Amino acid sequence: MQVCRSEHVFIILSQENKKNSKELRKRCLKCEMDIIHINSKFVSGFVAMVIAACVLNFHRAVGLLVISLVTMFFLVWDWMMERYSDWVWEVLAPIRVALTRNWIIYMLLLVAVACWLALDTAQRGTRQLVSFFGLLLFIFLMLLFSKHPFRWSWRTLLCGTGLQFIFGLLILRTTSGLSALKWLGNQAEMFMSFADVGSKFVFGDSYTDHLFVFRVMPILVFLSSVISILYYVGFMPWLICKIGFIMQVTMGTSATESMAAAGNIFLGNTDSPLLIRPYISELTVSEIHAVMTGGFASISGTILGAFISFGVEASHLLTASLMSAPASLAIAKMFWPEKEASIKTSHHDLKMDKGGSQNMLEAASQGASRAVGLVANIIVNLIAFLALLAFFDAVLSWLGGMFDCPQLSFSLICSYVFMPLSFMMGVSWEDSFIVAELIGIKTLLNEFVAYQKLSELIKRRKAGGPEYVNHVKQYISVHSETIATYALCGFSNFAALGMSIGGLSAMAPDRRSDISSCGLRALIAGSISCFMTACIAGDSLLFFASIFPFCP
Repeated sequence: MQVCRSEHVFIILSQENKKNSKELRKRCLKCEMDIIHINSKFVSGFVAMVIAACVLNFHRAVGLLVISLVTMFFLVWDWMMERYSDWVWEVLAPIRVALTRNWIIYMLLLVAVACWLALDTAQRGTRQLVSFFGLLLFIFLMLLFSKHPFRWSWRTLLCGTGLQFIFGLLILRTTSGLSALKWLGNQAEMFMSFADVGSKFVFGDSYTDHLFVFRVMPILVFLSSVISILYYVGFMPWLICKIGFIMQVTMGTSATESMAAAGNIFLGNTDSPLLIRPYISELTVSEIHAVMTGGFASISGTILGAFISFGVEASHLLTASLMSAPASLAIAKMFWPEKEASIKTSHHDLKMDKGGSQNMLEAASQGASRAVGLVANIIVNLIAFLALLAFFDAVLSWLGGMFDCPQLSFSLICSYVFMPLSFMMGVSWEDSFIVAELIGIKTLLNEFVAYQKLSELIKRRKAGGPEYVNHVKQYISVHSETIATYALCGFSNFAALGMSIGGLSAMAPDRRSDISSCGLRALIAGSISCFMTACIAGDSLLFFASIFPFCP
């Protein structure tokens, strides 16, 4: 009798659980429908707003339209991959297999591109040919001194340099691309000018009297706060994932190194590894080398703002940051090819941290606070490096005076040592010594000092003074300034080498020896990546200038 009563109670409870589960499913379904309904209204309203803006003034609304279309494309892609990823990869499988195995395709593409560029540049002039052969020289040197010769991948090499060429052709060789680049640069300059409001309030109307500390450095604080907000809302991780996914699919690199290379477009050489911090201990040596190379081949978004405030062309700095990402992966995998199997091969295996902020205000505050150390580090290093440079110049001048060469200086030595590199990038012979000096200062001292010297050259040219004073060139051409802008756009110097080794070793103490062994090679590879980007920019800009001579 007791057993029957227990069974009866169990049946009643199971029936009640079924009713509760049905009600719960109905509530969940209703919530999902409500969310879909709200999202559909939001999307409809946003589309109506974009259409209205285009109808009122299409030229004014082009930026909003492009951003909306790109965002819509990636949202639809995410929706498709979430529901039909297996089907999509199955459809794309034959293409991926062909790209992986048929190396003859890469050889034919390489020959076709090389022939077309050679013929095209030959028609435009010898200076373009110098940039083209300079690019081939840098690639040859990387292959010649590769850690594991004949183990590098054709796919990574050609797709990496191919993406560079595509960016260069679309952005620098077309009127619409150059117009879009100019527009983007103007928007960046306008956006960073909002930092002046805070500077004026804190330091007073005379804050421009001390331009570097009271105007340039606050831009870093402002941009750091903005990037922190973008992390909190999830936009920055989403964008980095998309760029990393594109490079991974096209170049055949692993998810971790592709993600780090994409992060270097916006973050610094010590911040981008934080994106893959949980996986650094599991990286292969080649992947560690690729992560470090990407950090040396680009600059962070916050530092970019400081260089723009120097008077360097914003559009070229933005393009250099974008073009260096695939180049750094291609060069890294040539200079230290992969011999081990990567653990993280898919971007689905990675989980990105969006930060520990509880709300947007806290994210903004934390971003501004994090910039304090960066600002202090930049200021004290500039004081130290400029003082040391002046001291070295005085010592060298004193020693040189004993041999009737009082003009001997650190800059003079750099100009002769790095002159072949600058000339092979397409810089004219008379400007190659000055650009070589900038490359030497950036490599041996600091990129801030190099860009500060470049800004002085730009100001002298715009002032319209004499080109030569006592047979000494006072400024360089716009073309040489542009090539220098691309060549200097990276953290590839010995100070950054120590920071990179220290930062990665702190994240993965058990890999300290591997990280240290990769350091010098990664520094060289990062520098070559910047030089390759400068070669492509020099080749493309001469083409554009020959068609539109009124454009600087």
